[in-house]
Amino acid sequence: MTRTYIIENGKKPTKEQLREVEEAKNHPIVFDEDCPELSPAMRKAFRCSVVQRNRRKKA
Repeated sequence: MTRTYIIENGKKPTKEQLREVEEAKNHPIVFDEDCPELSPAMRKAFRCSVVQRNRRKKA
């Protein structure tokens, strides 16, 4: 299950949100046919695309 929280600038996450993050750290990542593990080359390409996207957002 995936949960998305949007925390606005200047606000702090709630205690429950922090607890859920801590719990999630204890669970392993599960890959399947819909979401296979990335190869090292794909991981590098993904990381580069995220960096470029974040640069455009700041401008």
